[in-house]
Amino acid sequence: MASISLSKSEKSYIQTSLLSTPPLRGDGRSLLDYRTIALETGIAPLANGSARLNIGKPTHEGGGGTEVLGAVKLEVEDVENGDGVDGGRIVCSVSCSPAAYPHLSSNALDDLSYDMTTLLNQTLSHPSLHPPNLCILPKKKSWCLNLDVIVLSDSGNVYDALFMAARAALWDTKVPITRAVEYQAKRGGKNPQENTDVDMDTETEQQSGFDTRHISRAVDFELPDYWDEGETLAGQDLWPVCVTLNIMPPTYYLDATPQEEASTPLRLLLAMSFPKSASSRLQATRLLGPGEIELSQIKRLIQEGEKHGRELYSALEAKLREEDVRRNQKARDKFVLR
Repeated sequence: MASISLSKSEKSYIQTSLLSTPPLRGDGRSLLDYRTIALETGIAPLANGSARLNIGKPTHEGGGGTEVLGAVKLEVEDVENGDGVDGGRIVCSVSCSPAAYPHLSSNALDDLSYDMTTLLNQTLSHPSLHPPNLCILPKKKSWCLNLDVIVLSDSGNVYDALFMAARAALWDTKVPITRAVEYQAKRGGKNPQENTDVDMDTETEQQSGFDTRHISRAVDFELPDYWDEGETLAGQDLWPVCVTLNIMPPTYYLDATPQEEASTPLRLLLAMSFPKSASSRLQATRLLGPGEIELSQIKRLIQEGEKHGRELYSALEAKLREEDVRRNQKARDKFVLR
């Protein structure tokens, strides 16, 4: 969404520059270049997974750029008597900071947050992306994965940043390890108050009411005391990234600035996942803007978007693996200093 308004002459100048030969952009990038992307995981210690992503932050300045923060919190839900779903569920929520859109009223800001929430929730909660390790006890208990994303600032290309931050937070998520247990009552069913005469010297076998050695039917669960935070959320390679194609007929460009977004008549959002064992998947698509486009052009743009999405996906995954190494080394150093 364009966060500024431009005059007709300013829009015409930007459009003419983008369509010139060679194309000219205000920051010197080519049409297919991204700005600098900064990523950090594990920024919220009380969350099960979190990440902060920034696109276009100036090197020698403290602020700026499009900044998005994502955090995951897991909650136990009752499948039998509550709102839980067997196998678990994913619920996404997006909030836009008023500082990111100072020109919008509170109602318009709520509408924008709702629109982003709908896009993210419908994409990530699709059954094809459902992680299998959100189930605790079949048909009894499950995890509800709450993904909360906050847009702190918008300097263009917010939808790409939204999906990258969500993917990073889900990548960082650890699901607590659970162990099924069964409560067993003592046999006999007598009232303890009736057995008033008890020989203290008589050895009687006491059967634990928390015996899990011969479980025939699990009714509850417990969290074992492990040194780590749990197991990785399954399906790391399935979480999609979004590529926004800013269409300026007859061409398109990537990673638009606010001025360029305000001058672009049409934008095509492509959310794609790239499983290692299968071909790429188009998880969601959306057209934004008053412009028009033919179906044949959309097919060509989807093919082009798949190429750019794979490059973005590979670069993001490499950065996430670097973050895993950094955090593991930091945890080991902290453990040694104890």
